[in-house]
Amino acid sequence: MGKVIIVEGKTDREQLLKILDEPVEILCSNGTLSQEKLEEWAEWLESSEIYIFVDADDPGNKLRKRIKQELPDVRHLYTHRTYREIATTPLDVLAEILGHAHFEVKEPELN
Repeated sequence: MGKVIIVEGKTDREQLLKILDEPVEILCSNGTLSQEKLEEWAEWLESSEIYIFVDADDPGNKLRKRIKQELPDVRHLYTHRTYREIATTPLDVLAEILGHAHFEVKEPELN
């Protein structure tokens, strides 16, 4: 069983890939979650630990609510409201969030 993180967009995915230190499938919803997209993802979602990690804004909250309806066992990850978006959350903060969720993370590079 692998881990899957559902994010909103490509920049969120890229930010997480900078910090993850284990194989994780990162699926981009592009802000929506249609039945077609769920069917497309079915292979990954069927036997995986599923996480949702979306921005702390209205579109992110709507997507989180929709995913919770379709995938009630999904685990929720939250960025700090200060940063609002995953793409703008500092890597050390992402490492802390993911580490608390038992992901293996790299030591973030300080800029």
